[in-house]
Amino acid sequence: MASELKVEQEFSKVIRERRSVRKYDSSWKISDEEIKELLVEATLAPSSSNLQPWRFIVITDQEIKAKLLPIAYNQAQITESSAVIAVLGDTEAYSNAETIYGHAGATGLMPEDVAAAMAKRSREGYSSMPVERLKDIALIDGGLVSMQLMLAAKARGYDTVPMGGFDPAGLKELFQISPRYVPVMLIALGKAAVEGRPTGRLPLEAVAHWNGFRA
Repeated sequence: MASELKVEQEFSKVIRERRSVRKYDSSWKISDEEIKELLVEATLAPSSSNLQPWRFIVITDQEIKAKLLPIAYNQAQITESSAVIAVLGDTEAYSNAETIYGHAGATGLMPEDVAAAMAKRSREGYSSMPVERLKDIALIDGGLVSMQLMLAAKARGYDTVPMGGFDPAGLKELFQISPRYVPVMLIALGKAAVEGRPTGRLPLEAVAHWNGFRA
């Protein structure tokens, strides 16, 4: 019981101390290996039917960052942070259903016949949805993995800022991104040169409603 309490306290500390940091120590570099570890932890996030539509472009090269800078409206964290991670959502993630559920069946995570049925149901169900609905799902799941990535980074002592201020069309042109992928956000990752400032929150009474809703 004591160890469970300790874990809860540590998580509480992480979520309370996470800040959106916009000024980074440009001399600080995070290794590719550590970034991979963060991304693995991030991808433990939930997704619709476990189709895991997130895709990442990890940008550490300064020349590429310089090209990204105007696309992100010249926000300094693009070039000063250790890495920028572009989070994309795959609107055709259902095409991976057989791979995902086939692995679940082969490794005993679920019976193979159940896995095969779920793969079939997912592919047929999602492929028949309007593209706008598929975009909505990709954006929701992309938001989940992005928040998990930022918390994983803070737990390791790194800082981040989510960035919605960029030109999606410019991003897609720079990296030659297929139309099936929708840009979700950019996340700057590194060590703070200036700590992010605390921000206020609305009181719980203003945002939470029990057994009904009052506008």
